[in-house]
Amino acid sequence: MMTAVLKAGRGIRWYLKQVTGEAKWDEYLERCRREGAEPMSRRHFERHRAEHQETNPRARCC
Repeated sequence: MMTAVLKAGRGIRWYLKQVTGEAKWDEYLERCRREGAEPMSRRHFERHRAEHQETNPRARCC
């Protein structure tokens, strides 16, 4: 029973990280670790990501 609860909790956590964009930050940090690069600050990362979305719009409602 506890295993099912933990599995459900992990699934919910994964989903929320995907929806909020938190997973992008984690993926970026992992890529920096793999490549041995110094990561930029979280604030700079989010600013860069927002600018990229503004200059390269995809299909979206607005």
